[in-house]
Amino acid sequence: MVLHNRLSATELKRQLAAETFFRVTVSFYQYAKIADPQAFRDSLYISLSSLGVFGRIYVAHEGINAQVSIPEHHFEAFKQQLYAIPFLNGIRLNIAVDDNGKSFWVLKIKVREKIVADGITDPTFDMEKRGRYVDAAAFNQLAEDPDTVIIDMRNHYEYEVGHFDKALEVPSATFREQLPMAVEMMQPHKDKNIIMYCTGGIRCEKASAYMLHQGFKNVFHLEGGIIEYTNKARELGLPNKFRGKNFVFDDRLGERISEDIISQCHQCGEPCDTHTNCANEGCHLLFIQCEKCAAKYKGCCSDACTEVLALPEEQQAELRKGIDKGLMLFNKRRRRTT
Repeated sequence: MVLHNRLSATELKRQLAAETFFRVTVSFYQYAKIADPQAFRDSLYISLSSLGVFGRIYVAHEGINAQVSIPEHHFEAFKQQLYAIPFLNGIRLNIAVDDNGKSFWVLKIKVREKIVADGITDPTFDMEKRGRYVDAAAFNQLAEDPDTVIIDMRNHYEYEVGHFDKALEVPSATFREQLPMAVEMMQPHKDKNIIMYCTGGIRCEKASAYMLHQGFKNVFHLEGGIIEYTNKARELGLPNKFRGKNFVFDDRLGERISEDIISQCHQCGEPCDTHTNCANEGCHLLFIQCEKCAAKYKGCCSDACTEVLALPEEQQAELRKGIDKGLMLFNKRRRRTT
């Protein structure tokens, strides 16, 4: 049996566009000890493929991290299959806040060393000793306390388009960089309540455990992250303290939480919070671009990339050869336009 996709991206996207049913985007994670991640991965691929599930899932000895798109008519069957796995029985599913049903177009399940790349090498670090959960109501209450510090444990480009009121940014592009930075930043606040949050809970949960490992005491993390907070705030009629967009790692690149636009187009500086990837595949930079600049630069991040995009595809392919794009993220200190 083939346990991976064999169709082209073009064909998969064509099939997604032709679907006549709606899809539900959900995310979930669980820190758990998986003895044989590869066997678990293969079994999961078979079961989810049978339901037409798309998405991105990472499996490791430390657990599972998943963002998936499920045909609405298979949602209950999906839950039953998931809950049949002992350590996932009853797990919280974070339902997307602003969902167009087109978040993913293929199923990819990968075995990794860790479900969150954290850079932690200390063998005494223990995920069992983590901070205390706070739900939406408790978060709002703690946030009003002047002795509370709120830390955003997402990347700088996520924070830029949306974050909680008074939340501190840990200005980095990777979680592994953030952990030691957060510890250093919080040294003057060791006696305060520290609430950590992220998109769906997986990063802030590990971060809370790391802060406790570093000697901090009053550490909390937001249960279910921004997604669960937003859903609960709406359900319970609570004030929503999140402003702007919640960046998501799928084709949507963001889900609207509030109408506030707190960031600017990286090219002209006008209010905008629409992330996109540079249309020049040899660049593929992730940046914020307004509609006017998208038209002016043909979806590219600079004049140089617009010129490349105008070349025949064969020449573009030649230019792309041997390029190591690395982590292509917009740097606010260096504009990309000319």
